[in-house]
Formats: sequence, C-alpha cells, structure tokens
Amino acid sequence: MSLDSVEHPASGTADGTPRAGANTLVRMTGSGEPEARIHTAEGPRPTPGKGKVLIEVEAAGVSYAEVQMLQHLHPFPPKFPFVPGYDLVGRIVEVGPGVTGWKSGDRVAAMPRQGAWQRFVELPTTTLAAAPDELDAAVAVALITNGVTAYQMLHRSTHLRPGQTVLVHGASGGVGALLTQLAVHHGLRVIGTASPAKHDTVRDLGAEPLDYRTPDIVAAVRALAPQGVQAVFDHIGGRGLDAAWTMLAPAGTLVSFDSSVAGYRPGQWFRPHVPALRRTVARYFARLLGLTGGRRMSMYYVKPGPNFTTDYAELCRLAAAGVLTPRIAGRHRLAGAATAVRALLDGSSVGKHVLLP
Repeated sequence: MSLDSVEHPASGTADGTPRAGANTLVRMTGSGEPEARIHTAEGPRPTPGKGKVLIEVEAAGVSYAEVQMLQHLHPFPPKFPFVPGYDLVGRIVEVGPGVTGWKSGDRVAAMPRQGAWQRFVELPTTTLAAAPDELDAAVAVALITNGVTAYQMLHRSTHLRPGQTVLVHGASGGVGALLTQLAVHHGLRVIGTASPAKHDTVRDLGAEPLDYRTPDIVAAVRALAPQGVQAVFDHIGGRGLDAAWTMLAPAGTLVSFDSSVAGYRPGQWFRPHVPALRRTVARYFARLLGLTGGRRMSMYYVKPGPNFTTDYAELCRLAAAGVLTPRIAGRHRLAGAATAVRALLDGSSVGKHVLLP
C-alpha cells in the first residue's frame, strides 16, 4: 500500500533521513488541534542502558489514546511535551549490558504506551514480544494494542460459546474490526454498529450492521436478538452503558473498554471514564446480591505481561494463516502524525493508522 501522507521532516539530511547519530521523533506539545500541537523534531539517538535494547522502528501505531492525550483526557495523561506512540514493531539494532535472550537483528513488538513515534526507541527487554518476520510491519503493529485488546476481551473477559450472539460497538474501527473477525472465527453471530457508510465493511467482516445513531438502539438490537445478546463490547461509555446493559441476555457480559471524550474540556482527564467505573462498581455489588440475573459488567484495559505475549503470538499465527486481516486505514511518515490523528478525530477511518519512520 502506498503512503497516503508523506511530508518532509523538519530536520535531517536532504533525503529525509536523520543525520548520523541522530533520531527523528514526534512531540506532542500540549492540548489543542493536532496540526498545532504535533511536530516532528530531531534528537540524539539513544544508547541502551542495562537490561535494555535499542530498536529501530518499522511501524508505530496511532490510536484513540493519542486523541485523548492530545485533549488531555486520557486516564493516565503524560506531562507535555512528550513523544506519543502506544505500540511499535521494529528490529533490535543494539543491546545494552546484561541483556540475554535477545540479540541484534531480532524483530520485536512492544507496547510502551508512549514513546513509539520515533525512529529509534530504547526499551527494557521485559516489555518485548517476538514479531514474526513474514508479517507486514503495519499488520504486525495493528495486532499489538488493538489486536490483543480484541482477543483478550473475547477470550479472557467473556466465556462465549459458538452460536451465541454478541454486539460490537464500532465494528469498523481499529479494535472493533479485529474483534468482529475473531468473534466470527469463534462461531459467534455478531451485530456490529457503525455509520451507514461503513455498513458494507461490517458485512464484509461477517457481521450484521446496525446504525449506531438509531434512535432506539435497544429495540433495534432486540428485534435482531429477541432474547438479548450474550455480550456487548462498548467503547463509548457514558449513558450508553445503561442501554447496553438492557440488551444483555441473562448471564450476559458487558465489557467497557474505552470512553468517548466528546463534550469534555481539555484537562478533565478522568471525568470521561468515571461513568463506566461507577457503573462497574455498582453492578459488581448488585451481582453479589443476586440482583442482576447473572449479568455482569467489567472494564478492560490492555497491559503487558505473560498473557499479552501469548495472545500476541496467537494473533500473529491467525494473521499469517489468513484468518485475521487487520484493516490499515493509512500509512504515514512520522511527519504525517498530525494527519493521522486528524483522521481519527474526524471519525472517517476504517481500521488502523500507522506511522512508518
């Protein structure tokens, strides 16, 4: 796929590559519009310390987390200025003292949560997972945060059986498209919400599309699944979680994995996430008292660890086998980071935006 957003970097040599000993990186300098607050710069190439490696990045992901960070509405906001970038795939080019099990030339994946939007990244080996050589870099990075989120919500947050029905909000998005494919592969019937312009995409993924702006979405879902659905995967939060709860069949599960920040002022960093937290706690105690008909609600947040490494390897296997096809919404140079974030803000994307340093 050709690069759809290529700009000349602010510094470096005439052909756009960093000078010897230099690093190209992207900084987010504060809250505001991406074009004003996201800039390409040059800095020193890191040297790996003890237990760390230096990675030359092949692809770094762009996610809704960066939109939240730009608006200072992420639940764990970094201090401005900083280098964004939740996930990356690249090659180890240098190992620090005390490193074992990894060597120069190894292809790796990592989810540092920030710092991936640069050409060279220093990371501890404890955060690394092996990335197969045969996968396209953009595909491999799409499987990290988005893919592991989708896989773990489906297979670790719920206990679904083939033949059951689930509702996936945002079924054409970075997480939603992968979650839909995984659910269909697992033998589930999937109802997927999306704007009408993306309904063909949702059908291609194997799901039944539903307009997320439907006035009475509960009735619309009940018309398709009169007994309710066994799971709802919600990335919106707020009052929509109450509607999602009423769609559940007895013993069903509502998984909240993000919260929309629309309508919140920059700096209200935790407020968008309070409604989901409050409802999760209330329904936990209601379930203990036997008041939910066996239904439950959980909040999901992807994190590194043994399960992450295991699940990422399985996702890579499924992608290599052709079972899973991450949708790549756009491939951008580092200098196109603002363009990629703008696309997420505008809501026009299908799949994952990636940066190719």
